[in-house]
Amino acid sequence: MKKFFAMILALAMVLSLAACGSKEETPAENPGSSTEAPAEDPQVTLKLGVSTNDTDPRTIAAQEFKAEVEEKTNGSVTVEIYTSGQLGGDAQLIEALSLDSGTVDIIITDASNFATYEPTMGISALPFQFKDFEMAWAFMDSEIEAAAEEKLISQNMRVLAHYCNGFRCVTTGNKEINSPDDMKGLLIRTPENPVIMATMTAMGANPQPLAFSELYQALNQGTYDAQENPVPVIWNNNLYEVQDYLSITNHIYSGMCFAIAESTWQKMSDSQREIVDAAAKASAETNRSMNKQQTEDLLANLKDAGMTITEPDLTPFQEATSSVAESYRDVYGSMLDDLNNWLTNYNG
Repeated sequence: MKKFFAMILALAMVLSLAACGSKEETPAENPGSSTEAPAEDPQVTLKLGVSTNDTDPRTIAAQEFKAEVEEKTNGSVTVEIYTSGQLGGDAQLIEALSLDSGTVDIIITDASNFATYEPTMGISALPFQFKDFEMAWAFMDSEIEAAAEEKLISQNMRVLAHYCNGFRCVTTGNKEINSPDDMKGLLIRTPENPVIMATMTAMGANPQPLAFSELYQALNQGTYDAQENPVPVIWNNNLYEVQDYLSITNHIYSGMCFAIAESTWQKMSDSQREIVDAAAKASAETNRSMNKQQTEDLLANLKDAGMTITEPDLTPFQEATSSVAESYRDVYGSMLDDLNNWLTNYNG
């Protein structure tokens, strides 16, 4: 009997202790009184690649992006900038982003260069669409462009902002370009960009793509007769040293996409994404202003450097390329009608 009462007493003590322990844990089980610390932002390194050199407006604006991101994330996001095609030419950079290779996280390249992955991305580069920078920028920020860019997300590419590369012009090594007749048979370097190549073909030239990092040497060796790029690119990358003539054709506006790998975007916290997105857009404004100013100012520099600069009547060039847009009807569909309506109704 004594043993029985001892067992009962021991059991009562165990239950009492268990009840006390349960009461002490109750506050921790209450979601409203959790003492867990909030998750810290992950450490992220963004490798940013461009095909042009350190003096190019896109690189200078990218430096601004880097400074703002690193400051506002308190160093949880760092940015490494690789210029002059160190991580590959434009086509290689886009491919690396699409394949999620890990070699690059952010690229800044012509919007229409993405057309090899999403054909509607070429719509901003149809020839002779925009009368000035402000009109071109307005289109790049339009819903039409956004609809094309939305299709890139499934291919691991998210566009955050629109940089400006300027209006593309033709340079040659041994002849002036004053009409489409002067373009006939001209072996001209272009990026691997179907719309630009179609435009050059319509003018009578023979376009052949080549990575930008290889362009200077190719022109110096005479492998190509000509190339086409905006004025700031021609000056900042010393192309005037290997080309004697510049024709202000302004045949295509080169709007640029600041694009991040979707996989990288998803690795960041909400607060980091907000900072990166805002910094990209702010740096794009810097880039646009700088590019416009350089386009206006650098023609004198190119002339002083020995280039012969011509400003031909653009009507024959416009007529020669008038069929390019409609030739993409099967690609763009109703988007082409949206573009034409936008151009008609633009009142900026």
